[in-house]
Amino acid sequence: MLDKLQAIREKYIYLEEQLSDPGIVADMEKSKRVNKEYRKLQPIIAAFTKYERVRRDLDGAEAVLKTETDPEMREMAREEIATLEPERDALEEELKVLLTPKDPEDEKDVIFEIRSGTGGDEAALFAGDLYRMYGRYFSEQGWDVEVVDENPGTAGGFAKIVLEVTGENVYGKLKFESGTHRVQRVPDTEAKGRVHTSAATVAVLPVMEPEDIDIRKEDIRTDVFRASGAGGQHVNKTESGVRFTHLPTGVVAESTESRSQHKNRDIAMGRLIQQIREAQIQKEASALASARKSLVGSGDRSEKIRTYNWPQNRVTDHRLEGDNKNFNLDKVIEGDLSGLIEALTIADNAAKLQEG
Repeated sequence: MLDKLQAIREKYIYLEEQLSDPGIVADMEKSKRVNKEYRKLQPIIAAFTKYERVRRDLDGAEAVLKTETDPEMREMAREEIATLEPERDALEEELKVLLTPKDPEDEKDVIFEIRSGTGGDEAALFAGDLYRMYGRYFSEQGWDVEVVDENPGTAGGFAKIVLEVTGENVYGKLKFESGTHRVQRVPDTEAKGRVHTSAATVAVLPVMEPEDIDIRKEDIRTDVFRASGAGGQHVNKTESGVRFTHLPTGVVAESTESRSQHKNRDIAMGRLIQQIREAQIQKEASALASARKSLVGSGDRSEKIRTYNWPQNRVTDHRLEGDNKNFNLDKVIEGDLSGLIEALTIADNAAKLQEG
């Protein structure tokens, strides 16, 4: 591990020098690429620098314990060792996690969809609550959000809302959100004060490009058609719906979410690439990889991942264990998702380390 960290430090220093190079600074695209790579290495370098300091202090304290005869000095050395050893062990674990290979899709933008599930009007209202919760989190992250499609609920909230979210590490942070989100609370329309259970579903799709996997343009058949909304009403009178068929595999993907054919092309292409990629992964996956239940989930809306319990002011993520699975609802519903997402990321990295 130390050799790998030394190599990363050398690369970090090289990138730092490049950022001061006038030729790099003048090239906006190259400067942006170098700066992005530089910032990705910063957490590793910060942890490694701290780890080296702790190791030096620990070596010094152990040397005092071996050579010093003064009882007071020896006792001070023992106390320092007792403090530094757990710190060293914790930093070693942190570095292992930081060195865990990242999902290459983590940097991608996403199509983010929220749909009301079981529970009628209350489910649509909860979908609206989720939209506001995620909106605050997106804003906190500095991401850009565009509403691709929305279908309001009859009593408020949403039957469905589709967003395109762009920024830094978007899929990396949102990939754990796919699945069924369940709510337990007393609806405003409930006269007897009974707690009802409703649900909304979230699907997170990384925006993929044809170059992400081996897809030739000549292998794709494109069909455009008029898209219809609920109740047979036309979304528009133009052929805005797009359907792609990958001829070698027979995989079909389409989109009617947007009034714009251009936007539907982007969404449908992302879905096509994702489906082909998932088929490849299933074909190539080893027995070990398939045995681990990924915290990211399949993206299947039937997969229950989280419960929002209003009476107990608690959010429970069912993929986590022990005390780590419960969070304060008041904070979460206001968009404070960082602790929850961090816990899922740590658990997922730990599972990967256990595999490897």
